[in-house]
Amino acid sequence: MSFYILHTYIMNNLILDALHDAQTVLNNLIANENVIAKVEQASELLVQCLQKNGHVYSCGNGGSLCDATHFAEELSGKFRNPRAPLAATVISDPAHITCVGNDFGFEYIFSRFIEASGKKGDLLFCLSTSGESLNIIKAIEAAHSIGMQVIALTGKPKASVTSLADVTIVTETNTPYSDRIQELHIKIIHILIELVEKKLFNT
Repeated sequence: MSFYILHTYIMNNLILDALHDAQTVLNNLIANENVIAKVEQASELLVQCLQKNGHVYSCGNGGSLCDATHFAEELSGKFRNPRAPLAATVISDPAHITCVGNDFGFEYIFSRFIEASGKKGDLLFCLSTSGESLNIIKAIEAAHSIGMQVIALTGKPKASVTSLADVTIVTETNTPYSDRIQELHIKIIHILIELVEKKLFNT
């Protein structure tokens, strides 16, 4: 067997293994009735907030910040069909983050923004694969102190955010890696947006 053929064989197996692994964790999620119920509860909180002219804020670290950004722009823009924009902002301004991180500490980058901009009736949507990110925990605490409700996405059932958020969706994967958790998070995000659009606009 030539090096090229062996290399192709190994790469093809790696690709297939990754796809089958992703398929397995998705099937496990589908079979998790608690997750299905939590997604429905989360969509109701989002709808109630937006119906009362509340504002949705989202936050996360690293890849989770990218997902939080995607979530916010799907609300302010659109998902599938044209409709009115919905009030949503991701906490990602680099000037704010570096200012607060430098002056107060990285753990306050989200909570300070919520304290400055949030109000009672708004909602915080936060993502943390570990569920232990201190800046996420402080953001939840700040949101609750204002009277905001909180939806959290995590991959660990016993994480700190699980008991702190009003609704926590846990995409458990039984893997030490965060990539599968994040893959499920983006699926949950798309489902939530679809539910919100269906409930608010019947699209």
